[in-house]
Amino acid sequence: MAKKKYLLDTSIVLDDIENLTYLYQNGENEIFISEVVLQELDKKKDLQNELGYFSREFFRAINSHCVVKKKNIGKIDDMVYQMNFNTRALEFPIFIIYRPKYKTQNLDYGLNDSRILEIAKDYGFHLLTNDVSLRIKAISQGIKAESIFRNRVENPSDINFLFTLNLHKDSSVVNLENNAVFQGLKDWSIIELQEEDNTDSSLYLTGKKRFGFKIDGRFEEQNLDVIIEENSPYIRPINLEQKLLYTLLIHPKNKVSIVTGSTGSGKTLISLQAGITLVKKGIVDGIVYMRNTITSNDKEAELGYRKGDESQKLGYFMYPLYSAVNFTIDKLQESSIAKQIEYSGDVNTIQKCDATEYFIKKHNIEVMDIAHARGVSIGKKFVIFDEAQNAQDSTIKLIGTRIAQDCRIVFLGDWKQIDHPYLSKFRNGAVTLLQKAQKSDFVSGIQLKNTIRSDIAQWFEENM
Repeated sequence: MAKKKYLLDTSIVLDDIENLTYLYQNGENEIFISEVVLQELDKKKDLQNELGYFSREFFRAINSHCVVKKKNIGKIDDMVYQMNFNTRALEFPIFIIYRPKYKTQNLDYGLNDSRILEIAKDYGFHLLTNDVSLRIKAISQGIKAESIFRNRVENPSDINFLFTLNLHKDSSVVNLENNAVFQGLKDWSIIELQEEDNTDSSLYLTGKKRFGFKIDGRFEEQNLDVIIEENSPYIRPINLEQKLLYTLLIHPKNKVSIVTGSTGSGKTLISLQAGITLVKKGIVDGIVYMRNTITSNDKEAELGYRKGDESQKLGYFMYPLYSAVNFTIDKLQESSIAKQIEYSGDVNTIQKCDATEYFIKKHNIEVMDIAHARGVSIGKKFVIFDEAQNAQDSTIKLIGTRIAQDCRIVFLGDWKQIDHPYLSKFRNGAVTLLQKAQKSDFVSGIQLKNTIRSDIAQWFEENM
Protein backbone atom coordinates (compact mmCIF):
# COMPACT_ATOMS: atom_id res chain seq x y z
CA MET A 1 0.00 0.00 0.00
CA ALA A 2 1.36 3.44 -1.00
CA LYS A 3 2.47 5.68 1.81
CA LYS A 4 0.50 8.85 2.52
CA LYS A 5 2.52 11.99 1.97
CA TYR A 6 1.68 14.70 4.51
CA LEU A 7 2.67 18.36 4.16
CA LEU A 8 2.60 20.07 7.56
CA ASP A 9 1.61 23.65 8.25
CA THR A 10 3.30 25.62 11.05
CA SER A 11 0.23 25.20 13.27
CA ILE A 12 0.70 21.41 13.40
CA VAL A 13 4.27 21.75 14.70
CA LEU A 14 3.36 24.46 17.21
CA ASP A 15 0.42 22.44 18.45
CA ASP A 16 2.66 19.59 19.62
CA ILE A 17 5.83 18.22 18.03
CA GLU A 18 4.59 14.76 19.09
CA ASN A 19 2.16 15.18 16.19
CA LEU A 20 5.04 14.25 13.90
CA THR A 21 5.55 10.91 15.64
CA TYR A 22 1.81 10.30 15.55
CA LEU A 23 1.71 10.98 11.79
CA TYR A 24 4.79 8.91 10.97
CA GLN A 25 2.99 5.77 12.19
CA ASN A 26 6.18 3.67 12.29
CA GLY A 27 6.99 4.32 8.64
CA GLU A 28 3.53 4.00 7.16
CA ASN A 29 3.54 7.69 6.11
CA GLU A 30 6.03 10.31 4.91
CA ILE A 31 6.24 13.80 6.40
CA PHE A 32 7.13 16.88 4.37
CA ILE A 33 7.72 20.47 5.48
CA SER A 34 8.31 23.44 3.21
CA GLU A 35 11.04 25.97 3.95
CA VAL A 36 8.23 28.53 4.37
CA VAL A 37 7.22 26.72 7.57
CA LEU A 38 10.85 26.58 8.70
CA GLN A 39 11.07 30.35 8.27
CA GLU A 40 7.90 30.88 10.33
CA LEU A 41 9.21 28.60 13.08
CA ASP A 42 12.56 30.37 13.02
CA LYS A 43 10.83 33.73 13.58
CA LYS A 44 9.04 32.34 16.63
CA LYS A 45 11.93 30.53 18.29
CA ASP A 46 13.09 33.60 20.23
CA LEU A 47 9.64 34.28 21.73
CA GLN A 48 9.57 33.79 25.49
CA ASN A 49 6.31 31.85 25.53
CA GLU A 50 5.06 28.38 24.73
CA LEU A 51 5.07 29.02 20.95
CA GLY A 52 8.73 29.99 21.19
CA TYR A 53 9.40 26.94 23.34
CA PHE A 54 7.79 24.55 20.84
CA SER A 55 9.68 26.17 17.95
CA ARG A 56 12.95 25.60 19.78
CA GLU A 57 11.95 22.02 20.60
CA PHE A 58 11.32 21.36 16.92
CA PHE A 59 14.77 22.55 15.90
CA ARG A 60 16.38 20.62 18.76
CA ALA A 61 14.73 17.44 17.48
CA ILE A 62 16.16 17.77 13.97
CA ASN A 63 19.50 16.04 13.43
CA SER A 64 21.17 18.39 10.95
CA HIS A 65 24.36 16.28 10.90
CA CYS A 66 22.82 13.65 8.64
CA VAL A 67 21.27 15.71 5.84
CA VAL A 68 20.69 13.89 2.57
CA LYS A 69 20.03 15.99 -0.52
CA LYS A 70 17.67 14.28 -2.95
CA LYS A 71 17.81 16.06 -6.31
CA ASN A 72 15.53 13.74 -8.23
CA ILE A 73 12.41 14.14 -6.11
CA GLY A 74 9.65 16.51 -7.12
CA LYS A 75 9.72 19.52 -9.44
CA ILE A 76 12.83 20.18 -11.46
CA ASP A 77 13.94 23.34 -9.65
CA ASP A 78 13.04 22.17 -6.13
CA MET A 79 15.52 20.68 -3.72
CA VAL A 80 14.34 18.08 -1.21
CA TYR A 81 16.45 17.38 1.86
CA GLN A 82 16.02 14.43 4.17
CA MET A 83 16.73 15.03 7.84
CA ASN A 84 16.27 12.80 10.85
CA PHE A 85 13.78 13.78 13.53
CA ASN A 86 14.67 12.52 17.01
CA THR A 87 12.20 11.95 19.80
CA ARG A 88 12.92 10.24 23.10
CA ALA A 89 11.77 6.89 21.76
CA LEU A 90 12.10 7.12 17.98
CA GLU A 91 14.14 8.53 15.12
CA PHE A 92 12.58 8.89 11.69
CA PRO A 93 13.08 10.87 8.47
CA ILE A 94 11.30 14.09 7.53
CA PHE A 95 11.69 15.85 4.19
CA ILE A 96 12.30 19.58 3.74
CA ILE A 97 11.27 21.08 0.40
CA TYR A 98 13.16 24.13 -0.76
CA ARG A 99 11.70 26.00 -3.75
CA PRO A 100 13.94 28.78 -5.12
CA LYS A 101 11.16 30.53 -7.04
CA TYR A 102 7.43 30.46 -6.30
CA LYS A 103 4.67 31.29 -8.76
CA THR A 104 3.15 33.49 -6.05
CA GLN A 105 5.55 36.41 -5.58
CA ASN A 106 3.65 39.23 -3.91
CA LEU A 107 0.48 39.40 -1.83
CA ASP A 108 -0.74 41.98 0.67
CA TYR A 109 -1.84 39.17 2.98
CA GLY A 110 -1.43 35.40 3.14
CA LEU A 111 1.75 35.04 1.06
CA ASN A 112 3.10 32.14 3.12
CA ASP A 113 -0.25 30.33 3.06
CA SER A 114 -0.39 30.67 -0.73
CA ARG A 115 3.11 29.25 -1.08
CA ILE A 116 2.30 26.29 1.17
CA LEU A 117 -0.79 25.63 -0.96
CA GLU A 118 1.33 25.86 -4.10
CA ILE A 119 3.66 23.13 -2.80
CA ALA A 120 0.75 20.93 -1.69
CA LYS A 121 -0.98 21.20 -5.08
CA ASP A 122 2.16 20.57 -7.16
CA TYR A 123 3.07 17.42 -5.27
CA GLY A 124 -0.43 16.14 -4.57
CA PHE A 125 0.30 16.22 -0.85
CA HIS A 126 -2.26 15.79 1.90
CA LEU A 127 -2.11 19.14 3.74
CA LEU A 128 -2.41 19.13 7.51
CA THR A 129 -3.22 22.41 9.23
CA ASN A 130 -5.06 23.57 12.34
CA ASP A 131 -5.54 26.95 10.69
CA VAL A 132 -9.21 26.90 9.66
CA SER A 133 -8.85 29.57 6.97
CA LEU A 134 -5.91 27.77 5.34
CA ARG A 135 -7.83 24.48 5.37
CA ILE A 136 -10.83 26.13 3.67
CA LYS A 137 -8.57 27.71 1.04
CA ALA A 138 -6.98 24.32 0.36
CA ILE A 139 -10.29 22.51 -0.01
CA SER A 140 -11.59 25.25 -2.35
CA GLN A 141 -8.57 24.59 -4.60
CA GLY A 142 -9.14 20.84 -4.66
CA ILE A 143 -6.31 20.07 -2.25
CA LYS A 144 -6.86 17.36 0.34
CA ALA A 145 -6.67 19.04 3.72
CA GLU A 146 -7.61 18.30 7.31
CA SER A 147 -6.75 19.23 10.87
CA ILE A 148 -5.30 17.17 13.69
CA PHE A 149 -7.50 17.38 16.75
CA ARG A 150 -6.00 14.82 19.09
CA ASN A 151 -7.44 14.68 22.60
CA ARG A 152 -10.66 16.43 21.58
CA VAL A 153 -13.33 16.37 24.31
CA GLU A 154 -16.81 16.60 22.82
CA ASN A 155 -18.92 17.53 25.85
CA PRO A 156 -16.76 19.09 28.58
CA SER A 157 -19.83 20.47 30.35
CA ASP A 158 -21.01 16.90 30.99
CA ILE A 159 -17.90 15.95 32.95
CA ASN A 160 -18.95 15.63 36.56
CA PHE A 161 -17.17 14.83 39.81
CA LEU A 162 -20.05 15.27 42.29
CA PHE A 163 -22.30 12.28 42.84
CA THR A 164 -25.39 11.97 45.03
CA LEU A 165 -25.99 8.70 46.90
CA ASN A 166 -28.57 7.73 49.51
CA LEU A 167 -27.86 5.97 52.82
CA HIS A 168 -30.33 4.93 55.50
CA LYS A 169 -29.81 6.69 58.81
CA ASP A 170 -29.38 3.35 60.58
CA SER A 171 -26.83 2.04 58.04
CA SER A 172 -23.07 2.33 58.39
CA VAL A 173 -20.72 3.73 55.78
CA VAL A 174 -19.57 0.14 55.17
CA ASN A 175 -22.91 -0.47 53.48
CA LEU A 176 -22.22 2.50 51.20
CA GLU A 177 -18.80 1.15 50.27
CA ASN A 178 -20.40 -2.16 49.29
CA ASN A 179 -22.78 -0.31 47.00
CA ALA A 180 -22.16 -1.13 43.32
CA VAL A 181 -22.59 2.51 42.29
CA PHE A 182 -20.04 3.70 44.84
CA GLN A 183 -17.59 0.97 43.83
CA GLY A 184 -17.86 2.13 40.23
CA LEU A 185 -16.73 5.65 41.10
CA LYS A 186 -13.07 6.65 40.81
CA ASP A 187 -11.02 7.94 43.73
CA TRP A 188 -11.48 11.66 44.47
CA SER A 189 -15.11 11.51 43.45
CA ILE A 190 -17.06 14.00 45.56
CA ILE A 191 -19.97 12.34 47.35
CA GLU A 192 -23.14 14.04 48.52
CA LEU A 193 -24.69 11.57 50.95
CA GLN A 194 -28.43 12.02 51.48
CA GLU A 195 -29.94 10.51 54.60
CA GLU A 196 -32.92 8.19 54.20
CA ASP A 197 -35.47 7.08 56.76
CA ASN A 198 -38.57 5.00 56.47
CA THR A 199 -42.11 4.58 57.69
CA ASP A 200 -43.79 1.22 57.75
CA SER A 201 -44.59 1.50 54.07
CA SER A 202 -42.06 3.76 52.36
CA LEU A 203 -38.61 5.38 52.29
CA TYR A 204 -38.15 9.13 52.37
CA LEU A 205 -35.30 11.64 52.47
CA THR A 206 -34.85 13.41 55.79
CA GLY A 207 -33.12 16.45 54.24
CA LYS A 208 -29.86 15.82 56.11
CA LYS A 209 -26.73 15.69 53.95
CA ARG A 210 -23.13 14.72 54.47
CA PHE A 211 -20.21 15.25 52.15
CA GLY A 212 -17.02 13.39 51.55
CA PHE A 213 -14.49 12.06 49.05
CA LYS A 214 -13.82 8.58 47.83
CA ILE A 215 -10.17 7.98 48.74
CA ASP A 216 -8.35 4.66 48.40
CA GLY A 217 -11.69 3.02 47.67
CA ARG A 218 -13.27 4.21 50.92
CA PHE A 219 -15.70 6.99 51.81
CA GLU A 220 -13.96 9.67 53.84
CA GLU A 221 -16.42 12.14 55.31
CA GLN A 222 -15.52 15.83 55.25
CA ASN A 223 -17.18 18.08 57.79
CA LEU A 224 -16.71 21.15 55.61
CA ASP A 225 -17.61 23.86 58.12
CA VAL A 226 -15.46 22.32 60.87
CA ILE A 227 -12.46 21.99 58.52
CA ILE A 228 -12.80 25.63 57.46
CA GLU A 229 -13.21 26.78 61.06
CA GLU A 230 -10.11 24.85 62.18
CA ASN A 231 -7.93 26.20 59.35
CA SER A 232 -9.41 29.70 59.43
CA PRO A 233 -8.46 30.91 55.93
CA TYR A 234 -8.24 34.67 55.42
CA ILE A 235 -11.18 34.49 53.00
CA ARG A 236 -13.74 31.85 53.86
CA PRO A 237 -15.58 29.99 51.12
CA ILE A 238 -19.13 31.28 50.79
CA ASN A 239 -20.91 28.48 48.94
CA LEU A 240 -20.84 24.69 48.81
CA GLU A 241 -18.64 24.50 45.71
CA GLN A 242 -16.00 26.76 47.23
CA LYS A 243 -16.07 24.80 50.49
CA LEU A 244 -15.56 21.54 48.59
CA LEU A 245 -12.74 23.09 46.56
CA TYR A 246 -10.90 24.41 49.62
CA THR A 247 -11.26 21.10 51.47
CA LEU A 248 -10.12 19.18 48.39
CA LEU A 249 -6.99 21.28 47.88
CA ILE A 250 -5.77 21.06 51.48
CA HIS A 251 -6.42 17.31 51.83
CA PRO A 252 -3.16 15.57 52.84
CA LYS A 253 -3.38 13.00 50.04
CA ASN A 254 -4.31 15.30 47.20
CA LYS A 255 -1.40 16.07 44.86
CA VAL A 256 -2.91 17.11 41.51
CA SER A 257 -6.21 18.92 40.84
CA ILE A 258 -8.03 20.45 37.88
CA VAL A 259 -10.55 23.19 38.67
CA THR A 260 -12.71 24.88 36.04
CA GLY A 261 -15.27 27.63 36.24
CA SER A 262 -16.18 31.04 34.87
CA THR A 263 -14.72 34.32 36.09
CA GLY A 264 -16.26 35.02 39.50
CA SER A 265 -16.53 31.38 40.57
CA GLY A 266 -13.63 31.79 43.02
CA LYS A 267 -11.03 29.49 41.42
CA THR A 268 -8.00 31.69 42.00
CA LEU A 269 -9.15 33.19 45.30
CA ILE A 270 -9.93 29.87 46.99
CA SER A 271 -6.81 28.22 45.55
CA LEU A 272 -4.75 31.05 47.02
CA GLN A 273 -6.38 30.54 50.43
CA ALA A 274 -5.64 26.80 50.23
CA GLY A 275 -2.03 27.51 49.33
CA ILE A 276 -1.62 29.92 52.23
CA THR A 277 -3.10 27.30 54.59
CA LEU A 278 -0.56 24.72 53.37
CA VAL A 279 2.27 27.24 53.83
CA LYS A 280 1.13 28.04 57.39
CA LYS A 281 1.03 24.32 58.21
CA GLY A 282 4.55 23.83 56.85
CA ILE A 283 3.34 21.28 54.30
CA VAL A 284 4.86 23.43 51.53
CA ASP A 285 7.46 26.20 51.63
CA GLY A 286 5.66 28.61 49.33
CA ILE A 287 3.29 29.23 46.46
CA VAL A 288 4.26 29.38 42.79
CA TYR A 289 1.79 31.08 40.45
CA MET A 290 2.01 30.38 36.73
CA ARG A 291 -0.15 31.73 33.95
CA ASN A 292 0.01 31.42 30.21
CA THR A 293 0.98 34.75 28.69
CA ILE A 294 -1.31 34.35 25.66
CA THR A 295 -4.23 36.78 25.79
CA SER A 296 -7.22 37.62 23.65
CA ASN A 297 -5.57 40.68 22.12
CA ASP A 298 -2.01 39.35 22.00
CA LYS A 299 -2.12 36.13 20.02
CA GLU A 300 1.62 35.65 19.90
CA ALA A 301 2.09 36.55 23.58
CA GLU A 302 5.16 38.63 22.85
CA LEU A 303 6.11 39.23 26.45
CA GLY A 304 9.51 40.54 25.44
CA TYR A 305 8.01 43.58 23.73
CA ARG A 306 6.36 44.89 26.87
CA LYS A 307 8.08 47.56 28.93
CA GLY A 308 10.03 46.85 32.09
CA ASP A 309 12.02 43.98 33.56
CA GLU A 310 10.73 40.40 33.67
CA SER A 311 8.84 40.96 36.91
CA GLN A 312 7.10 44.05 35.54
CA LYS A 313 6.28 42.32 32.26
CA LEU A 314 4.80 39.36 34.08
CA GLY A 315 2.77 41.78 36.19
CA TYR A 316 0.55 42.49 33.20
CA PHE A 317 -0.39 38.82 33.03
CA MET A 318 -0.64 38.13 36.76
CA TYR A 319 -3.77 40.22 37.27
CA PRO A 320 -5.85 37.30 38.67
CA LEU A 321 -3.23 36.61 41.35
CA TYR A 322 -2.84 40.26 42.37
CA SER A 323 -6.59 40.71 42.32
CA ALA A 324 -7.01 37.76 44.71
CA VAL A 325 -4.16 39.01 46.93
CA ASN A 326 -5.57 42.53 47.11
CA PHE A 327 -9.09 41.29 47.80
CA THR A 328 -7.62 39.27 50.68
CA ILE A 329 -5.72 42.31 51.98
CA ASP A 330 -8.88 44.44 51.87
CA LYS A 331 -10.72 41.87 54.00
CA LEU A 332 -7.82 41.61 56.45
CA GLN A 333 -7.69 45.40 56.81
CA GLU A 334 -11.41 45.43 57.55
CA SER A 335 -11.04 42.77 60.22
CA SER A 336 -8.84 44.65 62.71
CA ILE A 337 -6.70 47.70 63.34
CA ALA A 338 -3.71 45.37 63.77
CA LYS A 339 -4.13 44.14 60.21
CA GLN A 340 -4.50 47.70 58.96
CA ILE A 341 -1.13 48.48 60.52
CA GLU A 342 0.50 45.25 59.26
CA TYR A 343 -0.75 45.72 55.70
CA SER A 344 -0.27 49.47 55.52
CA GLY A 345 0.42 51.19 52.24
CA ASP A 346 -1.18 51.15 48.85
CA VAL A 347 -2.41 48.15 46.92
CA ASN A 348 -2.43 48.01 43.16
CA THR A 349 -3.66 45.24 40.91
CA ILE A 350 -0.89 45.52 38.33
CA GLN A 351 2.05 47.21 40.04
CA LYS A 352 3.09 45.48 43.26
CA CYS A 353 2.88 48.32 45.77
CA ASP A 354 3.62 48.29 49.48
CA ALA A 355 0.86 46.15 50.97
CA THR A 356 0.71 43.76 48.04
CA GLU A 357 4.48 43.32 48.02
CA TYR A 358 4.53 42.67 51.77
CA PHE A 359 1.74 40.06 51.52
CA ILE A 360 3.48 38.24 48.66
CA LYS A 361 6.79 38.20 50.50
CA LYS A 362 5.24 37.14 53.83
CA HIS A 363 3.52 34.12 52.27
CA ASN A 364 6.44 33.27 49.98
CA ILE A 365 4.48 33.70 46.76
CA GLU A 366 6.41 33.85 43.50
CA VAL A 367 5.34 34.12 39.87
CA MET A 368 6.91 32.12 37.07
CA ASP A 369 6.65 32.40 33.32
CA ILE A 370 5.88 28.98 31.86
CA ALA A 371 8.41 29.62 29.08
CA HIS A 372 11.16 29.44 31.73
CA ALA A 373 9.98 26.18 33.31
CA ARG A 374 12.06 23.91 31.09
CA GLY A 375 14.96 22.48 33.06
CA VAL A 376 13.55 23.73 36.37
CA SER A 377 12.62 21.38 39.21
CA ILE A 378 10.01 22.79 41.59
CA GLY A 379 10.20 21.38 45.12
CA LYS A 380 7.92 21.64 48.16
CA LYS A 381 5.63 24.28 46.65
CA PHE A 382 1.93 24.71 46.07
CA VAL A 383 1.77 25.44 42.34
CA ILE A 384 -1.19 27.30 40.85
CA PHE A 385 -1.27 27.05 37.07
CA ASP A 386 -3.88 29.52 35.85
CA GLU A 387 -5.53 29.79 32.40
CA ALA A 388 -4.99 26.10 31.67
CA GLN A 389 -7.50 26.37 28.82
CA ASN A 390 -4.96 28.49 26.93
CA ALA A 391 -2.23 25.88 27.32
CA GLN A 392 -1.58 23.00 24.99
CA ASP A 393 -1.38 19.46 26.30
CA SER A 394 2.38 19.51 25.79
CA THR A 395 2.62 22.60 28.02
CA ILE A 396 0.63 20.83 30.74
CA LYS A 397 3.02 17.90 30.43
CA LEU A 398 6.04 20.24 30.54
CA ILE A 399 4.87 21.81 33.79
CA GLY A 400 3.76 18.53 35.34
CA THR A 401 7.15 16.94 34.77
CA ARG A 402 8.83 19.82 36.64
CA ILE A 403 6.91 19.04 39.85
CA ALA A 404 8.76 17.19 42.63
CA GLN A 405 7.25 14.55 44.91
CA ASP A 406 6.73 16.95 47.83
CA CYS A 407 4.81 19.47 45.70
CA ARG A 408 1.14 19.96 44.95
CA ILE A 409 -0.31 21.49 41.83
CA VAL A 410 -3.73 22.82 40.88
CA PHE A 411 -4.64 23.72 37.30
CA LEU A 412 -7.29 26.42 36.91
CA GLY A 413 -9.22 27.42 33.82
CA ASP A 414 -12.43 28.32 32.05
CA TRP A 415 -12.66 25.97 29.08
CA LYS A 416 -15.20 28.24 27.35
CA GLN A 417 -12.79 31.19 27.19
CA ILE A 418 -10.12 30.43 24.58
CA ASP A 419 -7.54 32.99 23.44
CA HIS A 420 -4.95 30.58 22.01
CA PRO A 421 -4.75 30.60 18.18
CA TYR A 422 -4.54 26.80 17.87
CA LEU A 423 -6.98 25.67 20.58
CA SER A 424 -10.75 25.47 21.03
CA LYS A 425 -13.15 24.88 23.91
CA PHE A 426 -13.21 21.19 22.95
CA ARG A 427 -9.46 20.82 22.79
CA ASN A 428 -7.17 22.48 25.32
CA GLY A 429 -5.17 21.69 28.43
CA ALA A 430 -8.08 22.23 30.82
CA VAL A 431 -10.53 19.85 29.11
CA THR A 432 -7.80 17.25 28.63
CA LEU A 433 -7.14 17.32 32.37
CA LEU A 434 -10.87 17.16 33.10
CA GLN A 435 -11.12 14.06 30.97
CA LYS A 436 -8.06 12.50 32.65
CA ALA A 437 -9.41 13.33 36.11
CA GLN A 438 -12.71 11.69 35.24
CA LYS A 439 -10.88 8.37 34.89
CA SER A 440 -7.73 8.64 37.00
CA ASP A 441 -7.56 7.86 40.72
CA PHE A 442 -4.50 10.14 40.93
CA VAL A 443 -6.10 13.41 39.83
CA SER A 444 -8.96 15.23 41.56
CA GLY A 445 -11.31 17.54 39.72
CA ILE A 446 -14.22 19.90 40.23
CA GLN A 447 -16.23 22.13 37.89
CA LEU A 448 -17.54 25.26 39.59
CA LYS A 449 -20.95 26.31 38.26
CA ASN A 450 -21.83 29.16 40.64
CA THR A 451 -20.44 32.62 39.96
CA ILE A 452 -20.37 35.58 42.31
CA ARG A 453 -20.31 38.61 40.09
CA SER A 454 -22.15 41.76 39.11
CA ASP A 455 -25.54 41.71 37.44
CA ILE A 456 -23.89 43.24 34.39
CA ALA A 457 -21.29 40.48 34.12
CA GLN A 458 -23.90 37.80 34.75
CA TRP A 459 -26.10 39.17 31.96
CA PHE A 460 -23.28 39.09 29.43
CA GLU A 461 -22.31 35.57 30.50
CA GLU A 462 -25.84 34.29 29.92
CA ASN A 463 -26.91 36.33 26.91
CA MET A 464 -23.85 36.83 24.74
